[in-house]
Amino acid sequence: MSGGQAGAENGQLTVMVGGDQPVFDAAQPTIMSFAKAARLLGTGAGQLAKMMNQICIAGVVQGLAEAIHFGKQSGMDIEAVIDVISKGAAQSWQMENRYKTMNDGKFDFGFAVEWMRKTFGIVLEEGRGNGAKLPTALVDQFYAEVQSMGGKRWDTSSLLARLER
Repeated sequence: MSGGQAGAENGQLTVMVGGDQPVFDAAQPTIMSFAKAARLLGTGAGQLAKMMNQICIAGVVQGLAEAIHFGKQSGMDIEAVIDVISKGAAQSWQMENRYKTMNDGKFDFGFAVEWMRKTFGIVLEEGRGNGAKLPTALVDQFYAEVQSMGGKRWDTSSLLARLER
């Protein structure tokens, strides 16, 4: 699943499903009671799709953290810049939903760092097994730094905090 606590509370999760078609067909009405989208991807593929989702999120959040940090260091009006760049190719769910809390140093709105690190452990192990090259492993190291700052329960957008310490 993807969509975080807010997605769960609002029935807006995205569900990546592994398994067989008849089981999915039986479960789909229940899944759609809490999801906006669900897709059967095949046996074992739901977990792999979730891993891909986390890799994407890590890269996007790291990029957004760097951009906000860079802008602050340059004296930019972060809200004005995000307002304009969020309408172009840089637009993302993270930008739309997390930049304000990131800019304000508030990191209690989503998926916890400790959960992301647990997921990244699974991702990195799978990557070693399938031969994938995963430079985003560096982001896992950044999350370890956030944990050492006392941020294990902060949300994943707290990557900005390590840049601003």
